Amino acid sequence: MVAWTDQERSTINSIFSNLDYEDVGAKALCRCLIVYPWTQRYFGAFGNLYNADAIKSNPLIAAHGTKILHGLDRAMKNMDDIKSTYAELSILHSEKLHVDPDNFKLLSDCLTIVIAAKMGKDFTPEVQATFQKFLAVVVSALGKQYH
Repeated sequence: MVAWTDQERSTINSIFSNLDYEDVGAKALCRCLIVYPWTQRYFGAFGNLYNADAIKSNPLIAAHGTKILHGLDRAMKNMDDIKSTYAELSILHSEKLHVDPDNFKLLSDCLTIVIAAKMGKDFTPEVQATFQKFLAVVVSALGKQYH
């Protein structure tokens, strides 16, 4: 179990309360698929992903990015038990979808970049440290089934 300070909880809640899920989710997933093109192999059923413009304009990618952020919302609401909260998602991604668990870290890095750009000067080193701690716990929970 991870220990969270009141300040860390407040920071995570503040980040999520100010997010435009549709915008940030789509941008983070698009960034991941463009910067790390090998991650596209998991989205073959999503249609045209042949170049950056196709990825950015793909409504299925945008919708999945939003879905990912709503999944993170679940973690935020269950910060004291993220591993159990993500148990089913871990099984789905490992046993059915066969997603390389390293890709969760790549996506979390892309999400950090997008949120930093949105927050600007408010994305202080302290906010970043808290957000990356949160994402590290989520990535660990998603990768739990792989161990």
